[in-house]
Amino acid sequence: MSEHYDVIFIGAGPAGYVGAIRAAQLGLKVACVDDFIGKDGKPALGGTCLNVGCIPSKALLDSSKRYHDLTHNFSDHGISALKPTIDVKAMVGRKDKIVKQFTGGITLLFKANKVTPIAGRATLKPGRTVAVRAADGGVREISGTNIVLATGSVPIELPFAKFDGQRIVDNVGALDFSETPKRLGVIGAGVIGLELGSVWRRLGAEVTILEALPDFLAAADADIARAAAREFKKQGLDIRLGAKVTRAEVKQDEVHVGYVDGKGEQALVVDRLLVAVGRRAATHGLLAEGTGVQLDERGRVVVDAHCWTGVEGVWAVGDCVRGPMLAHKGSEEGIAVAELIAGKPGHVNLDTVPWVIYTEPEVAWVGKTEAELKAAGIPYRTGSFPFAAIGRAVAMNETAGMVKVIAHAETDRLLGVHLVGACASELVAECVVAMEFHGSAEDLARIVHAHPTLSEAVHEAALATDKRSIHKAN
Repeated sequence: MSEHYDVIFIGAGPAGYVGAIRAAQLGLKVACVDDFIGKDGKPALGGTCLNVGCIPSKALLDSSKRYHDLTHNFSDHGISALKPTIDVKAMVGRKDKIVKQFTGGITLLFKANKVTPIAGRATLKPGRTVAVRAADGGVREISGTNIVLATGSVPIELPFAKFDGQRIVDNVGALDFSETPKRLGVIGAGVIGLELGSVWRRLGAEVTILEALPDFLAAADADIARAAAREFKKQGLDIRLGAKVTRAEVKQDEVHVGYVDGKGEQALVVDRLLVAVGRRAATHGLLAEGTGVQLDERGRVVVDAHCWTGVEGVWAVGDCVRGPMLAHKGSEEGIAVAELIAGKPGHVNLDTVPWVIYTEPEVAWVGKTEAELKAAGIPYRTGSFPFAAIGRAVAMNETAGMVKVIAHAETDRLLGVHLVGACASELVAECVVAMEFHGSAEDLARIVHAHPTLSEAVHEAALATDKRSIHKAN
């Protein structure tokens, strides 16, 4: 007879492990199944985000920023260093140490909350039974009153640019280069392409980013995207728009890339090629026949507004369902489902989920873009303010970028806030809170912001929606 749990989470990424801990806090008997294997060959909790995504990429971004500041920016502060060098292997080692620290931390949290971790690949069978195949091939079955699918996502692989882990890589490979490539090609100017492209550009690589779409950062507000593009160009990122890649061939120690743009067929030769064209739901092999759980045309689990699949006791959260593929969105869905299972209210407002790109400068936003509001016929007004007019930004030598606030033209309710600049990832939080509580531009304008701080840019942008910004002409 299989072991029975109140809740079984399939996947130990941000959606699964957070949901599992919350369910255990609520007094439920919880298991969490995951098949991720770390660099040391041992099972590792935390999923893509912690092991090969959010956390390790931020470690490399921080290391590369410090090196770039030392070699390019510190002279403005009167700081100089003779012949600074970068030890890439040590940098990657630091990243690995951080990852190990946090995966171990989840293990301790599971133990403290009495969550049972089970290593192996899970398949949901009818009757809320889960078959778990271990690394050695052995299979065990467990059952749950509730099953939560939290399998995350995997990189999309192009048929003509297969990952080889050496010359043509995904985000995992781009985190583990042993040395800075002289020439790095990137397919896709999305979050992963821009972040990892920035890391290796700061360390001296010639980085060429090929983006098939004609517009840069189409998901962001157009004003913010243009401002970001200007800064990335200054940094030496060669971003080519409307460039549709057609081939990629490894020849000796080089990758020969062919693409088509407005001028016809083009060629690019690089030492390494990062393919970052998006991710897809990791649902292959997840569902046995007869479960009743449905997948959409993109392979995502079909759920309602509360992450219920329509099958009794079966839920799904995170990257494997609709909505943005963001770790924090998945975590909140995991918590919401755990609370619903425990008989408590649980809900995630997808309209106020913040987006962040951790480049230099950072890009962040919450809510609607100006283009989306125009398309929907919603009346609005905008206000913006540059970081170049903020005293703290000037003192930090971080003057690039701006804040843009969008409010309803009739009610003044906040509809969106968009930022590009230093610490945008942190500044967006106050905007999320304001929107979640149905705040107005006037609310942001009336709140006292400390001086001198970067947050004053948010304050001034809110004032600007009513043409009463103090530190710029209206």
